[in-house]
Amino acid sequence: MTTRERGESGAGAAPIAGLLLAAGEGSRLGRPKALVEVAGERLVDRGARTLRDGGCRPVHVVTGAVEVDVGYAASVHNPGWQSGLGSSLRVGLDTLPEDVDAVVVALADQPLVTASAVRRLLEAHADGARAAVATYAGNLRNPVLLGREHWPSVHALAEGDVGARPFLSAYSHLVTHVPCDDVASPEDIDTPEDLERLQACLEGRGSAPRRST
Repeated sequence: MTTRERGESGAGAAPIAGLLLAAGEGSRLGRPKALVEVAGERLVDRGARTLRDGGCRPVHVVTGAVEVDVGYAASVHNPGWQSGLGSSLRVGLDTLPEDVDAVVVALADQPLVTASAVRRLLEAHADGARAAVATYAGNLRNPVLLGREHWPSVHALAEGDVGARPFLSAYSHLVTHVPCDDVASPEDIDTPEDLERLQACLEGRGSAPRRST
């Protein structure tokens, strides 16, 4: 298996970090999503493992409403987590080591995002992409890869409850689209009904429809 097939950085290459945003309180779900278990695994553990298995090193997890320990990932607390996703993205970017060349950003509440999707982003990076996003039915979703030179712009545009989306829109000409329909789904868990449906999907008892927005 080649380095590109693994989706991992080769010897001597600058690392590509993984950043999992897991700070929310899960107001519609009724509990912090990070601690919710699906298929016998907490969402925070599943998301961090997906980034690690996809080839990201190091992996940082941004927490907020509840503190969590993932073991092999660095936990970073966002004191302003209540202001929304944007602040967690900014805090997470600020904590990454100086030698990191790019980062793959993922959300803890999307358990059907897979290591294969992460590897595709790393493969796009190996082919020269400095910003890349997973697409489903042509729609830009998650995860997202961001080269270090773009972090200041991402930082400036990430406000409220949005993450990298404003950057992807403002700099669309720089963004490589990476189709991931066949290896992942961007379905997220916002409500108890979402949790029940995706739990059934992960346990092989059903399928998760893919939203177009």
